[in-house]
Amino acid sequence: MSLDRIFDIAGSGMSAQSIRLNTTASNMANANSAASSEEDVYRAKKPVFAAVQQDVMNQLDRSLNGYPEASEGVQVRDIVESDAPLALRYEPHHPLANEEGYVTYPNVNVVEEMADMLSASRSFQTNVDVMNAAKTMMQRVLTLGQ
Repeated sequence: MSLDRIFDIAGSGMSAQSIRLNTTASNMANANSAASSEEDVYRAKKPVFAAVQQDVMNQLDRSLNGYPEASEGVQVRDIVESDAPLALRYEPHHPLANEEGYVTYPNVNVVEEMADMLSASRSFQTNVDVMNAAKTMMQRVLTLGQ
């Protein structure tokens, strides 16, 4: 793998983690938004990542030479809604309470979202570090000829 491909791979990782951070921020912003029915309530969203595979000829060449298949980065395939159960709270005096006095709240777990945010932030920073290391290596290679 050439050093210039590292920038593309790390860049795709940074882009994916940026989307992950945005969905986490959206989940946390809506964590306490109430609704009168299950159809109207906010549901937590999660990105689905997938590895971007190399082109077929490159994979075939690598597998014939005994190298394992490698991916060329990551992409966000979809953003799906969580199927975790919604929170029902008995608040009969709330303006959005249904006939039985229950208010529907999102299925957002704030502690889980904070952990997800820290993980995405660290993954983003790791990709930045990879890009900086590759840049330093490329600069050192250029100075070898001097």
